[in-house]
Amino acid sequence: MSFDPNLEEQDLLADTLAQQHRAMSARETLATALLGFALLAAVAGLWAAQPPAPVALAPAVLAVLVLALASRVSFDTPFGFTGLTQLAFVPLLFAMPLALVPLAVAGGLVLGMLPDVARGRRPVVRLLSCLANAWFAVGPAAVLIAAGTSPQRAGAGLLLAALAAQFLADFAASSIRFRLSRKATLSAQLRDTWVYAIDAALSGVALVLARHVQSEPAVVLAMVPLLGLFAVLSRERHQRLESLIELGNAYRGTALVLGDVVEADDGYTGKHCKSVLALALEVADRLRLDSVRRRNLEFAALLHDVGKISVPKEIIHKPGPLDAAEWAVMQRHTIEGQRMLEQVGGFMKDVGAVVRSHHERWDGSGYPDGRAGTEISLEARIVSCCDMWNAMRTDRPYRPALSHRAAMAELRACSGSQLDPEIVSVLIDVVASDELEVAAPSARPEPRSSLLATTGSASVA
Repeated sequence: MSFDPNLEEQDLLADTLAQQHRAMSARETLATALLGFALLAAVAGLWAAQPPAPVALAPAVLAVLVLALASRVSFDTPFGFTGLTQLAFVPLLFAMPLALVPLAVAGGLVLGMLPDVARGRRPVVRLLSCLANAWFAVGPAAVLIAAGTSPQRAGAGLLLAALAAQFLADFAASSIRFRLSRKATLSAQLRDTWVYAIDAALSGVALVLARHVQSEPAVVLAMVPLLGLFAVLSRERHQRLESLIELGNAYRGTALVLGDVVEADDGYTGKHCKSVLALALEVADRLRLDSVRRRNLEFAALLHDVGKISVPKEIIHKPGPLDAAEWAVMQRHTIEGQRMLEQVGGFMKDVGAVVRSHHERWDGSGYPDGRAGTEISLEARIVSCCDMWNAMRTDRPYRPALSHRAAMAELRACSGSQLDPEIVSVLIDVVASDELEVAAPSARPEPRSSLLATTGSASVA
């Protein structure tokens, strides 16, 4: 995740922050348990390969305590967090028998989480994740045991191999965990690998202290002031990310309120907007829009007619054709919609630009700016197609709904003149089974949309 997370990362981060304070889901519990049992099996294998010698108590205890403290200094990531445990882990690797290191790491993570559990900030069941989170310790221990040497006698090449094994073991375990618990894609998790740069940067400092931990156990306490400094930076970053998420939620909440206002002002327009939203998201999925464009389309589809609040009801519900003056008033609704959304600010300005353009035509004869072709934003072209389809398939004051066949013919007739031919082609695939869906509405799948999760699913017919 970058220092300025994108929309997808913000959504993942919001979900991660929420999960930390609630009990684990069934999928998360299963993934955590599987990795926990696998860790114990790995420790048994390490133990069999190199039975542990007696433990030097003072350096081991101090290293575990500092690791517990380091685990509380964390930087949020979309799938969890990264801590400064490397500062204590490397000395711990030098202070204990290798086969016991993963268990000592798990114990340190438990100690670090206990204060939050005691204050009720995290459920007790979250302690189980400490075993799964200790997988990074297996890699270095396995490399050193396989090499038949101790960390104190390892050369630079072997220590680098141990570090690489640490990253590999951690990424493999986390990938399995997040794939099982959150269905996270590999590409999304690869974008989170920047956290290993932090571990790599801290390893050199930790290594200097680790070489003295056996003879001078208290040397590991030199890390504590550094942890305090990073704790301040961590807290500030956490607050900034929380503010960013809260701002995004505020924009989304404003959009939902505006959607409710549209529906309260005119029931048909509100239902029509939700139907256009459902259709637009189906088209977006087939076009594989990126997260930002999909978000802008989502809000624009829901609010494309918000400007009609300013249009007199006698014009909106007029049973016959509009005269020139009435038509001029009606055409203003795209500009009024943009004005309302720009007042909200933030990314809603981009949404407002889509709302302004959703009555532009592919051939340039639309309004309000007479844009043509790809001068019209992709989001606006999608809304235009979906808007036209739903308008044809529902009763209007000036005419009854068209049949599926008639509406399909009209859609094709407008391709290349009023509508983008590519979007028309995709929309035709989306609504191809529309007649079957009308006959069996209960079988219709609910569209995938965060807005629809709140506003309710909408029919495409």
